[in-house]
Amino acid sequence: RLWMRPLSEAFIDGYLNDAGDSVLQSVGCYHLEGRGAQLMTRIEGDFFTILGMPLLPVLQFLRDQGILAR
Repeated sequence: RLWMRPLSEAFIDGYLNDAGDSVLQSVGCYHLEGRGAQLMTRIEGDFFTILGMPLLPVLQFLRDQGILAR
């Protein structure tokens, strides 16, 4: 879960200008791993899942299937 802070129009304009077209490559138009962290006041949950890929459960599944070493 993500909690977004109140954003001024000036901040949003600056954020979008700095991000350029790359903002269109991100779900929700933010890059949490970069400047997008400034948009949030609180983050709850697994970082990788928030980015769009539940990496830790996927890695465990691959280990359980013998695809990755234990």
